[in-house]
Order: sequence, then C-alpha cells, then structure tokens
Amino acid sequence: MVDKDLEKGDSRGSAPEYDYGETATTKEGTKWTRFADSFKRNENARMVTEAVDEEGKPLSDQPPAEPALSMKLKDRHLQMIAIGGSIGTGLFVGSGSALEAGGPASLIIAYGLIGAMLFCTVHALGELAVAFPVAGSFAVYASRFLDPAWGFAMAWNYALSWLVTLPLEIVAASITMSFWEGARGVNPAAWVTIFLVVIISINLFGVKGYGEAEFVFSIIKVAAVIGFIILGIIIDTGGIKGQPYIGAHYWYAPGAFHNGFKGLCSVFVTAAFSFAGTELVGLCAAETENPRKTLPTAVKQVFWRIVLFYMISLTIVGCLVPYTDPSLIGASSSDANASPFVIAVRNAGISVVPSIMNVVILIAVLSVGNSSIYGSSRTLAALADRGQAPKILGYIDRSGRPLVSILFSSAFGFISYIVAAGDETRGKAFTWMLAISGLAAIFNWTSICLCHIRFRKAWKVQGHSVDELAFKSQATVYGSWIGVIFNFLVLVAQFWTGFAPVGYGEMTAGERVENFFEAYLAFPIVAVCYIAYKLIYKTKFKRAHEIDVTSGRRELNLAELLAEERAEQANWPTWKKIWKTVC
Repeated sequence: MVDKDLEKGDSRGSAPEYDYGETATTKEGTKWTRFADSFKRNENARMVTEAVDEEGKPLSDQPPAEPALSMKLKDRHLQMIAIGGSIGTGLFVGSGSALEAGGPASLIIAYGLIGAMLFCTVHALGELAVAFPVAGSFAVYASRFLDPAWGFAMAWNYALSWLVTLPLEIVAASITMSFWEGARGVNPAAWVTIFLVVIISINLFGVKGYGEAEFVFSIIKVAAVIGFIILGIIIDTGGIKGQPYIGAHYWYAPGAFHNGFKGLCSVFVTAAFSFAGTELVGLCAAETENPRKTLPTAVKQVFWRIVLFYMISLTIVGCLVPYTDPSLIGASSSDANASPFVIAVRNAGISVVPSIMNVVILIAVLSVGNSSIYGSSRTLAALADRGQAPKILGYIDRSGRPLVSILFSSAFGFISYIVAAGDETRGKAFTWMLAISGLAAIFNWTSICLCHIRFRKAWKVQGHSVDELAFKSQATVYGSWIGVIFNFLVLVAQFWTGFAPVGYGEMTAGERVENFFEAYLAFPIVAVCYIAYKLIYKTKFKRAHEIDVTSGRRELNLAELLAEERAEQANWPTWKKIWKTVC
C-alpha cells in the first residue's frame, strides 16, 4: 500500500503508512561480503518522498522526509563546500580572459554584481533547502513551485552542464600539467587516465568520500587565495627586492576599462561561470545530517567567500597584471599559463611560487571535476525517480549511493581523451563544452529566485507565517526579485555580446553565427526541453493555492523545536547574536 501512495507515476490509494525511504542494511560477514552487498539495490529507496491522495494531490499530513541517500555530510564538510567549493578554474584561470576583455574595473564591477546577485540567490535557496531538504533540490523545487515542464528543463539543463564540466575540467588539468617542463613530453592522455581514476574513485566512496575530498581541496584553495592576497599586497607596495611600487598604476596605464561597455558585458558570463557550483550547498541538503542547523551557517558564509576570495583577490590581480599583458592576449580559458594569479607572481620575478599556484590550480580543477559527478548524479537520480529520466538512473544501492547515475556521469569523463587528437580538435571540443555549461548557471539561479518568490506567495496564501520557517533569507523576497531582474539583464547582455562581439566588424557571417552559439547554446537547450515537455504532458503553471508546501520536511515537531531554539538564542550575549547573524 505504501508504494501506491508515493509520487507521480504510482497508482493512487489510501493514506500511506510512511515506512518508505529507509536505507537498507548490508549483510553481516567478512569485509568483502559487506562490500559486495553494499552495491546491491535498496528496494526501499526513493529520491523524492511525497505522499499523495487518490487524486494525486499531496496529503496535508506528510511524513518526515527520509531520503534513501546516505546522510553522512557533517557540519565541517558543508562549511568547506560553502567556503571553497566553487573556487576553481573560473577564478584562477577564467579571470585572465575576463581581465583582457574588460580591464580591471570591468572585472571588479562584473564579479561584484554577480556576487551580490548570488548572495540573494543562495539565501533564497537556503530558505527552501532548510524547509525542504529533498534530493534534486532546486530542480525539484521548480516542478513543485512553478511548472513541471520548467522543472524538467532546469533539471536537465543543470545535469547536462555538470556532465560536460567533467571532461572540461579534466582537459584543463591535463593542459595545466604542461606548465612543468618535465611533463610536456608525456602524452596528455596519460594524465587524463590518472585524473579520471582519482575523481571516479572518490565518488564511488559515496557522499562521505566527496565530502572529505572537498574538505581537503577547499582548505588548500582557501589557504592559497589568502596566501596570494598577502603576497600580492607585498608585491604591489614594492616589498619585493628589486621590484618597484606599483599601486594602482595599471588602472591608469593602460587603463581601468577595455572595450568600453561591451567589454564589461562580455565579462558577466565569465563571472557567472566562476561562481557556478555555489548552489551545490542546496543540493547537499538531502545528504546532510541536520540541514536545519548546518545549512544556515553555510549559506551565510557565502557572503564572506564572495568578498574575501573573489573581490579582494581580483582587486589585487587588477593592480598587478595589465590587461595588455602578452600572456593574456588570445589565451585559452583552459590554459593555466594565462592565469593572472600565476602571471602576477611570475612578473614579480619570484621563481618558486608560480609552480605552487599551478599545483593549486590543478587541485581546483580536480575539485570541480569531483563536484561535477556529484551534482550531475544526484540530479539525474532525482529526475529518474520523478519519471523524467530513464528509470535505471534512479538505482540507489544499500550504501545510499545513486550508483548507476554516478557511473553514467563518470562515463562522460572519457570524452577527455580528445586531448590526444591535437590542439585544434581539443580546442574546438573545449569551446563547445564550455558553451553548454556557460549560461546554465544563470538559468538555474533565475529559477531558484522564482521558486522562492512563488513559495513565499503560496506559504502566505495557505495561512502560514514566515516565523514558522527554520531559516529566513536575509535578502528577503525582495532579494529574489533583484536576482530575477539581474539574471535577466545578464542574459540580455550575453545575447548582445554573442550576436555582436567586440570586433565583430572584421568577422565573417559564419564566424559570427558560430560565436553566437558558443555564447548562447544553453538557451536553445532549455527552450527545447521546456517546450517539448509542455506540449507532451500539457502541464500548467502552479497557482499559489495549488502549490505543495507540506511534503519533504524531516521534522514533524518543527514548531516545538524552533520555540526551544529561539528561547535559547534570546539568552545569547550580544556578540554571539551578531556573530550568528553574519556567520
């Protein structure tokens, strides 16, 4: 009877008995027996736990959410994923092409505006994820709060962007190895094999393996950025023997801006790519021991990451590297030699640190590759459970891993062997993979903000108060409106720079068409998915009173828990109240 009452795709029955979603126990015996048994299917597993009535409507008396995925992410894992999870090639390498395209002022303005928008977006996601820590996160929210067709489009857009990010990052890692002279003679396919084995192995250890790896990777990345900031200040103020005082000289000559307003607009999509992955905090909610307590802290720390690791480090980069530096001009966005972080230190005449920075870039690349399997596999498993992807992708083993989705996502990594086809072929493949993932984040962030707006509306219409929420967005619902508007403006700016890029007068018609799709390929992918699903299933936009605001919670006695916690918080000293507000 239980199975009949769960989610779309099942037959309808009477009220459920709420014993689904339990993680199966493995057999007793030797380590090998337990290891082999852990890969068997958990027949009780359901990624999306929603109880419905005979008409398919969610029951008001919902069971607590018990995801079949393994809930082994701890507080320290989530904090480091929030702080350093999205620090990768977008910051370390992509910022070089952004600096060359727009100049240092455009770099700061674009990253600052995207960062401010992302602050609003992550807080909106945090409110939703704390209330509904369900697998699939914002892709599921889009189906629940907006339109199932839009949820389908967003989920596949997100999954596809991560699927192509894996080979993208592994190719970048193999290119990074060429920085060292001793590695240049090695076939890049050999490096691809090593990186693939490492990344796939980490993910096969389950969410705990992913969490531990990201914990270590993030510590290294954070330490590297802080170290660069300190070293950059020393270099800029003339603290290196034999090096002059630089100050803000490069902001005057060659200048603060390059290519005018169009140069600024061209930086936005690079900035968006640099911040992509921040939303993984919400995706991790379903595999976190206590999202009600750990997620709010993780969400608040995003602000400090934006300020410290992006704004301060890029301000220093803009002071140390002119946009006319030969290493930046015409460089590939996958070439670590074009990293302004490496160039800044190399130009100062320091011989050892550039190699250290390249090791950090290599770790950052592997970290993003690791996240790509995690992000795509969880999204695909949730899609399969909702009947929007092949059912086999929803296979959850007894250790709580979406095993088939992990293997499917890992298989995309083998595209990386295209590095053996030569620089030209590799470059074209890299460009088109980047085109698929480039704008995907903008669509997903827009969707998150819209979901938050619709959730708040439905929450109010159905007689609830925001005081009933365990975590409230510091940006409020107005911040979500700002996020929607700004994301739309970024899409407009990207359309303009894709259709008429800098120097388009010297390009042929064919080159301009190719450039447009390189910049805007995510849009037709989203449009096709949305329209096709809409026409086939004839879905409707959710009205506020129809939106499900009950299923997916873990605690049935949330009101009592919140009352106890708020009574305790009222007795905190002032300094602790301030600290908990900002951190």
